[in-house]
Amino acid sequence: MISKVIQSNSKTAIIPFITCGYPNIENFINLLISLEKSGSSVIEIGMPNSDPLAEGLTIQYSSTVALENGVNTKICLDIVKKAREKGLKIPVVLMGYYNNVIAYDTEKFCLEAKDSGVDGLIIADLPVFESKSIIGYSKKYDLSYIPLLSVNSSSSVIEEACNLASGYVYCISVLGVTGERKVVFDRVKVLVEEVKKNTSIPVAVGFGVSNKSDVSEIGKFADGAIIGSALINKIRESKDDNIVDVAGKFISSLI
Repeated sequence: MISKVIQSNSKTAIIPFITCGYPNIENFINLLISLEKSGSSVIEIGMPNSDPLAEGLTIQYSSTVALENGVNTKICLDIVKKAREKGLKIPVVLMGYYNNVIAYDTEKFCLEAKDSGVDGLIIADLPVFESKSIIGYSKKYDLSYIPLLSVNSSSSVIEEACNLASGYVYCISVLGVTGERKVVFDRVKVLVEEVKKNTSIPVAVGFGVSNKSDVSEIGKFADGAIIGSALINKIRESKDDNIVDVAGKFISSLI
């Protein structure tokens, strides 16, 4: 389903990332629906973690706030289910760290994720050659497995990731952690070209994507653009009673 949604998009697919329960649980479902109405193709929902090693300061901050709000893995699943009941239709990908999953129990997590309306999983700290256990359960419960590849991934890692991937392949545009910054896309373009030699599923680019210019540049060689820190910063800078509108307008501005 995720692949078809991205491939059917006539423009570069917009894939926002937002930490579950940030800035508060009460408005979060309305925030998801606003992201959908504003033109998002897929939504990545981050499961908050006390040690988000791939994240820069912005997403670290949102994760801390979410944890202080009482968000845990179970609440993330419950929120997706409630969002589906409220009418959210586009694919949802849960993104987190492997301890989120194994602490919950891998099979139980995949089963409940599917039952909640989740479509795919990204496990940020799980290397592709060590991911077979979760891939087995994701296949059993019809969840897409979305691997992360960086600009310094070896050819063997790229080939294995492409063999295992479904939904899309997530290509990281820069070395380092998430965050807004000026990105030169030459290296990730080469990575995307190699990925596309190994698979026909869509490729999305994330880390450092901040504005429409970045999305337009990514659209020249990839299928989707992932926007996380820039969206969270927009929400952080807005008033609590305005976050839904601010988030929606920001996503609309990228299309």
